[in-house]
Amino acid sequence: MRSRMLGIASGLALVFTLVASGGVAASAARGARAASLASPQGAAPALQCAGGSGPVKHVIYVQFDNTHLLRDRPGVPSDLEQMPHLLSFMRRNGTLLSNDHTVLISHTANGIVSSLTGVYPDNHGQAVSNSFRYYKPDGTTGTGVSFAYWTDGIFDPATTTPADPSFNMVTAKGRNAPAPWVPYTRAGCDFGAVGTANTILENIGPDVPKVFGAGSPEAQEVASNPKLAFTDFVGIGVHCAKTSGSACARSDHARPDLLPDEPGGYDGFQGLFGAKYVDPVISPNGPLTDLDGKPITDPAGNPGFPGFDGMSASVSLGWVAAMQEHGIPVTYAYISDAHDLHTPNPATDTITNSAQGPGEAGYVQQLRAYDQAFAKFFQRLQRDGITPENTEFVFTVEEGDHFVGGQPANPGCDGVTTPCQWSHVSCATDCPSNDIGEINANLRGLLATQRGNTTPFDVHADMAPAFYLHGNPDRNAAVTRTFERDMGAVTATDPYTGRTEPVTDKLVDRVGMRTLHMITGDPLRTPTFVDFLDPDYFGFAAAADCATPCVSVQPGFAWNHGGIAPEIATTWVGFAGPAFRQLGQTGRIWTDHTDLRPTMLSSLGLRDDYTHDGRVITELFHPHALPQSLRANANTVHRLGAVYKQINAPFGALGGATIEVSTAALLGDDTTYQRLERALERLTTDRDAVAAAIRQLLEAAAFDGRRVDERHAQRLIRQGEKLLERARKLERRT
Repeated sequence: MRSRMLGIASGLALVFTLVASGGVAASAARGARAASLASPQGAAPALQCAGGSGPVKHVIYVQFDNTHLLRDRPGVPSDLEQMPHLLSFMRRNGTLLSNDHTVLISHTANGIVSSLTGVYPDNHGQAVSNSFRYYKPDGTTGTGVSFAYWTDGIFDPATTTPADPSFNMVTAKGRNAPAPWVPYTRAGCDFGAVGTANTILENIGPDVPKVFGAGSPEAQEVASNPKLAFTDFVGIGVHCAKTSGSACARSDHARPDLLPDEPGGYDGFQGLFGAKYVDPVISPNGPLTDLDGKPITDPAGNPGFPGFDGMSASVSLGWVAAMQEHGIPVTYAYISDAHDLHTPNPATDTITNSAQGPGEAGYVQQLRAYDQAFAKFFQRLQRDGITPENTEFVFTVEEGDHFVGGQPANPGCDGVTTPCQWSHVSCATDCPSNDIGEINANLRGLLATQRGNTTPFDVHADMAPAFYLHGNPDRNAAVTRTFERDMGAVTATDPYTGRTEPVTDKLVDRVGMRTLHMITGDPLRTPTFVDFLDPDYFGFAAAADCATPCVSVQPGFAWNHGGIAPEIATTWVGFAGPAFRQLGQTGRIWTDHTDLRPTMLSSLGLRDDYTHDGRVITELFHPHALPQSLRANANTVHRLGAVYKQINAPFGALGGATIEVSTAALLGDDTTYQRLERALERLTTDRDAVAAAIRQLLEAAAFDGRRVDERHAQRLIRQGEKLLERARKLERRT
């Protein structure tokens, strides 16, 4: 969730199955939709606003926050099961993939950004998320916020001049990461952004003066009425094409859309920033309304952006529909989670968030409202002539969650007909059996009390806390090695069960982080190590004692994420549109977030000006919708893509082995540590070489029309399989 982005102080089970065959058995296969799609090589794009001759007139991309396909309790229908209009739409009109995966660390910002860009955090800069720390010259750390406009530097709420000069969105080479709207606007399509991470203004202080000018009326509003400025200028935007009918051409408030580091240049483009200037273009006859006909306002009643926690399905989809109806054919939108109650407080102009347990009345009511919003959304689009026959739809989620709590007071409840009854009590011991809430652990206090370790450090508070030892010591330093072993030995008494148990599940330091794509182009933000805690725990650093309880239940947060539990790491994505087969729901295609971008662009006949880490999910496509270079040797292409994901994805087989090996290294003696880390370094170096070669073949086939050479591909498949066997052997020797 976005509201926890600064880290409030308050069993590894991975998929190791290599999909070796190219065929996919449809769980609900239906007749193929006929369509005429042009390949991206040597022909016009499929997207009509890009000058294409294909059938696609609209692109609608929707990214949920923490919305689950799988059930959190066996007797309570899942989030998507309680949204049957959306679930049925995906199953009937396209393919719902149930075996998608996150990046690391599994959080909102880096999950969304990886999906938007098709690259891992080492190529976009957000590896920790939703905030991160960075080393300052004195060896301590400052705080950077992952949610910042695409071209921003680091935004540190504690200072106007962060000590780290890096871009927030940074490539492996230290450049500003390429922006996701560029292929659309260059091709002639306006790109509407509805709350989508970092594609809109995020923080009024640095963003508004930069876009509108330091002495502008907008900047003056930031100084005189910051809450209204947030409503007016944050969260909503349009990146405009250079066309006479663009949204910017229809407004007097367009401003330069500056991307000074964009490969190939990006001169002369404009954008509309904020609901104050977007809404009059898409709702010219009065205030913009949600799908229920209610004006969209902030909690105080001012028209405009309601805040990221106010982006319910009705609100977010209301903006999408209005944009699509008023000449903005490409829309990317964010919908806030449904498992927290988001209650507006008009007096403070804020939204209060409170966690709900599975099947609890408020949770079920919100899901019902979300379902009705999708019913109205699809009906409205149908009236507008926006259908799967002429529109590409993508629905997905940035991460899953682990529910922390006991059993409901009425264990036979299903939520829908019988609301589940949960307690919401803050407690340190003897918690009610039907209580909910993350177990908050003061890691500094536990370390000092149990291990006598008072080494100075800062931590990004999380289910997967990132530790930054002061002075930024080397990974081999004695202080680092002692600290890691001590952290691995810390225990806590579970307030729910009364059992004493380890707090740490798995550990990775900078060697393992490199394998898992967690080392960014900004060395100052690289942690000393990351601790994947027991999934019930949320770690923070307070006083170096346990005079007050170091462990307690906090019922305000009951949905933990960031870790490696399968319910967090395994997500879903639905595709529908002219290019895609109707396979219903299937778990037989292994994907992760980075695959969405190349798949979408290939289907639309567009391309980025950089290389993706993901691959085109060729199994989804009607054969005629793929370029000939991907249709040729189809089975080999599928096998190559499957091996590629298993050696390169953080939650692929090699990544899973890496986490196990890294944990054994960090908790072992120095001899064990050096042996395992050297082996892991060699494995990663070899993996990088094979992955780069596969990536080059797949990208060239997808976007340059180059046929995959059969012999070369078979060699790379064998090399990838040998890497997987090396990883398994190394794991067995730990």
